[in-house]
Amino acid sequence: MLGFLKKPIVVTAEINMNLLALTVMGLISRLRGLSYPRAVVFDEVYYGQFVSLYMKRIFFVDDSGPPFGHMLLALGGYLGGFDGNFLWNRIGAEYSMNVPVWSLRLLPALAGALCVPLAYQILVELHFSHCAALGAALLILLENSLITQSRFMLLESILIFFILLAVLSYLKFYNLQSHSSFSGSWWFWLLLTGVACSCAVGVKYMGLFTYMLLLAIAGLHFWHMIGDQNLSNVSLLCHFLARGLALIIIPVAMYLSFFYVHLALLYRSGPHDQIMTSAFQASLEGGLARITQGQPLEVAYGSQITLRNVLGKPMQCWLHSHKNTYPIRYENGRGSSHQQQVTCYPFKDVNNWWIVKDPGMQQLVVSNPPRPVRHGHIVQLVHGITTRYLNTHDVAAPLSPHSQEVSCYIDYNISMPAQNLWRVEIVNRESDTDVWKTILSEVRFVHVNTSAVLKVSGGASLPEWGYRQLEVVGEKLSKGYHQSMVWNVEEHRYGKSQEQKEREVELHSPTQMDISKNLSFMAKFAELQWKILTLKNEDTEHKYSSSALDWITMDTNIAYWLHPTSGAQIHLIGNVLTWASANVAALIYMCLSLWYLVRRRRRIYDVPEDAWQLWLSAGGICVGGWAVNYLPFFVMEKTLFLYHYLPALTFQILLIPIVLQHLSNHLCRSLLSKSMFSALIVAWFSSVYLVYCTFSPVTYGEPALSVAELKDLRWKDSWNILIRKR
Repeated sequence: MLGFLKKPIVVTAEINMNLLALTVMGLISRLRGLSYPRAVVFDEVYYGQFVSLYMKRIFFVDDSGPPFGHMLLALGGYLGGFDGNFLWNRIGAEYSMNVPVWSLRLLPALAGALCVPLAYQILVELHFSHCAALGAALLILLENSLITQSRFMLLESILIFFILLAVLSYLKFYNLQSHSSFSGSWWFWLLLTGVACSCAVGVKYMGLFTYMLLLAIAGLHFWHMIGDQNLSNVSLLCHFLARGLALIIIPVAMYLSFFYVHLALLYRSGPHDQIMTSAFQASLEGGLARITQGQPLEVAYGSQITLRNVLGKPMQCWLHSHKNTYPIRYENGRGSSHQQQVTCYPFKDVNNWWIVKDPGMQQLVVSNPPRPVRHGHIVQLVHGITTRYLNTHDVAAPLSPHSQEVSCYIDYNISMPAQNLWRVEIVNRESDTDVWKTILSEVRFVHVNTSAVLKVSGGASLPEWGYRQLEVVGEKLSKGYHQSMVWNVEEHRYGKSQEQKEREVELHSPTQMDISKNLSFMAKFAELQWKILTLKNEDTEHKYSSSALDWITMDTNIAYWLHPTSGAQIHLIGNVLTWASANVAALIYMCLSLWYLVRRRRRIYDVPEDAWQLWLSAGGICVGGWAVNYLPFFVMEKTLFLYHYLPALTFQILLIPIVLQHLSNHLCRSLLSKSMFSALIVAWFSSVYLVYCTFSPVTYGEPALSVAELKDLRWKDSWNILIRKR
């Protein structure tokens, strides 16, 4: 029974020494001196703020993309014991001792290092020689721009890692298709493809470009499978469902999980949550939740409320009034009603309080039991402090003459009667009998007499007489729906005092109900996702911003860091020879492909069919990857930087050894020409290494260079090499 113990247990393993050596070299190139400089480098000032917020569990919104990349950077801070206490306000600021610089930069550096062996494996899976695969890996290893970008707390190296992992996983899955369908390894690589794609998209939306490319390639491959008569209908259906599960359902589920973890971690209120709806803010600990905790849920006749505009642009604001009136005549000569001003005020104030009144009754308190207001009910809104009624009439608004003025009515005993009846319309109602709810209900107020809707005009601020507050107008329903017409009750209490002085005191204290339990994860996800997609910071011209055309020839660079006293500095500058070679390789590929296509049309086959299919599949990955990661930037309305080109560049670099091997195998016919071509490749590779060494001081930031040495590095007049004036 125990006979197996008589023989030793032996485990054998195959180790690819090329892969091992490349991995070690990648780690050395990215990890050495990782804590240097111990100062904020370029966009670390941006991402560091989010890491600190994660450490303190404070909610934030970043319009640059999903949260997964930020969470990975925060993971580095967490592993290093970072407490989040550092003021990220200046590039070049020295890190305090509590900031674990090495740990914060570790994950981007590891991702950048692993891109080297991934490049090797991708070319092997594309069925190119190990020599070509080694060349691709070495080019990635010696690319100065990829090294620079991966050595700091930035996201591009992580994005490129997941992109390459997705490509490699799909190629391994596809190569197993013919002989190992539905095996364990087949499922592993298919599922890993979907996981890597979702991670790439979760780091930056740029990952969506490669994800779409792989979906298109998978769709093309499946289309070819449909024509295979050896596969039954059941087998085809299983293949289709497997791909749908791995490449669509799992990525979507993972994408949602990134937001779930993000929202679970960031449960505290902070400065960023003010752009979110009141319901979202109330779900966060502190902030609005502290104010609204314990409020009545249902708005009733006699309720005292504040009304927040749902749009929140150009800033969050609340319906507001004060004792000042509109001027009798505006500067342009138009007249007004001289009624009490109504505005939208971007700060909490006692003048933001209104009382919901039943037009058929005089009382301004909530009855017992309360009579809730429902969709379609007619109400009057009484300003809490001045007790004047919200009103609109056929008088032009001060800044928007095509809309109606909104005011609080003052009876001047002239022929201008009050028009203060409003119909409550709950926009997000489930039925026409829905009750108007605190925070949760989004409502429109439709004026009964004129059918105008209460709204904030397009970000217009009133002049000095209106204290620069935002204009509120009445706009006809016929002009269409807009979020600026929608309001929600943010603060709410049941009024109990009929006397005005007692009511003014009463306006400052609430009672108890937890509204946060009413907001589901999907509701919070949908709102946060919409904010990320639609929130746009004002794009300003940056000193180092560039156009997509500048990237191909690297006519631009970015100064990442400058030593405060010496000439040591770090720049995002690529290996010039590699960039030029990548452009030439892409041009050769496209010209040769066009030549082959024309010749094949004439029934002239210059290369064997297997070599032609290999050429096409490699081009689909490399040229396709370059195109989808580069061309979209020509139509993007955002500030662009050189680092946006790095994913496209990575695919272009992979194309270089593919083109070189093709030229050697199919265009160099004689032994002599092959030998000469090989010698040229060796000389070229030596030159690539020489250029890498030349620019290493501004890649790693050391050693410090003299003024003359810095001037020698300015190979292009458009480069901005920093030379300190003495």
